[in-house]
Amino acid sequence: MINNQIFKGGVVLVKIDGNTLTIDDVHNVARNKEDVTLDPEAKLRIEKSRENIEKILKDEKPVYGVNTGFGALVNVRISKEELAALQRNIVLSHAAGIGKSLEPDVIRAMMLLRANSLAKGFSGVRPLVIEKLIEFLNKDVVPFVPEMGSVGASGDLAPLSHIAMALIGEGYIMSGNKKIKTKQFLDSKGIKPLVLREKEGLSLLNGTQFMTSILSLLVRDMFKLIEVATLVAAGAVDVLLGTPKAYDERIQLARNHKGQIYIAKLLRDYLSNSELRESHIDCGNVQDAYTLRTIPQVYGAVYDILEFAKSVVENEINAATDNPLIFDGEVISGGNFHGEPVALVCDYLSIALTDMGNMIERRIDRLVNPMVNRGLAPFLATGKEGLNSGYMIWQYTAAAICNENKVLSHPATSDTIPTSAYQEDHVSMGATAARKLKKIYSNLINLISIEAMLVKVALELRRPLKSSEKVEKFFEKIEIQMNGDRYFGDDFNNVKEKIILEVER
Repeated sequence: MINNQIFKGGVVLVKIDGNTLTIDDVHNVARNKEDVTLDPEAKLRIEKSRENIEKILKDEKPVYGVNTGFGALVNVRISKEELAALQRNIVLSHAAGIGKSLEPDVIRAMMLLRANSLAKGFSGVRPLVIEKLIEFLNKDVVPFVPEMGSVGASGDLAPLSHIAMALIGEGYIMSGNKKIKTKQFLDSKGIKPLVLREKEGLSLLNGTQFMTSILSLLVRDMFKLIEVATLVAAGAVDVLLGTPKAYDERIQLARNHKGQIYIAKLLRDYLSNSELRESHIDCGNVQDAYTLRTIPQVYGAVYDILEFAKSVVENEINAATDNPLIFDGEVISGGNFHGEPVALVCDYLSIALTDMGNMIERRIDRLVNPMVNRGLAPFLATGKEGLNSGYMIWQYTAAAICNENKVLSHPATSDTIPTSAYQEDHVSMGATAARKLKKIYSNLINLISIEAMLVKVALELRRPLKSSEKVEKFFEKIEIQMNGDRYFGDDFNNVKEKIILEVER
């Protein structure tokens, strides 16, 4: 067994037990569509938790989420005959999401994380509920989940309601780019919809799985992207005739930040034995501009934030985040569905990635700017001077991207709007924080792709000298024609595609 992966009949299965899921497991289920299975010991805990709900129902005492109304209607008692309708109604009424659908990988991650949270055995649902989520995953049934509607307080209520609605045969399923009525789709696949019982509707809705799914996938990808970004940055340093002296290990140890030490090590490794470096080793240049010299300090700080984000998100994907929770027969109302821990991390990471992008844009300018690009052609243009503008406008594009990121990096968590008649009077806005982070991350990939395209051109302009073996190996995958002005957008898209494949593999 590797992490939560087990092998059965030659098929890789990810086992969920409520406690040991990793961000790599989330990636493998959400994108690689690895099958999921429920841990037998976890199933016993779930059954025991359900027995407590059954005892409560016999006692007929008012218990929130079991036989009362929800939110501001907490004091309304629901009769025994209406309890099943109560759970169905909460799912249908709370499915208030709007906008375009989330991406399939995010929706699949949401289903996995909700199943894993319920598998902890504190929610009082039947194993059948978790098994239905697993069935949807294993048969690749992807509910239509609109991207807007959550304030991240009583969990991601609206997005999770759209998933729960599909489980009970209502709402819509995504089939390619089309929305199909759930009942029609399930009938065609021979899948029976779930019939909810006491507390199960509420347990499916209360949770942070929308924001946590986005964060878990992005954190996993960002660890890979920062290595690619550092390699591209190393190429930029080399073609701009920068010195790697600033990456000396002794400098990093003197400050002793883990991320800084790691990034400097990568840079030394990526620039090892470069002909370009040897060509100007005695040039007398004492130190470079910050965007070349302080890559370890800036990218390293981002890396440290990533490590922190990973610790938070791997805790959250194994957390019980619904309400109320059941402990040894006692039902306790609390606030584990409040998204603040995840929301703050999304905002923190948004600021970090925005600033990382700011540094990339400044290197993009250095690559094309004849005032500072150390002898490279103005704007990396080829062909007749003046007749060809080269890559001048790609710095404009980078500047526009950075401007958008700066706007998006404003913390969503600095706002709160009370909901549910003041019962829920402080909310995290974590869904907004996660959605903004996703856009900033996408913009960061665009910036890295522009930088990589320009470094490739600059490498060709520096021939016959070569960079290091690792830099050359990476950039040999990128083909660029050096024959004057043309439409460079296809080159950019090809570079971006290669970077995304490198990150998401």
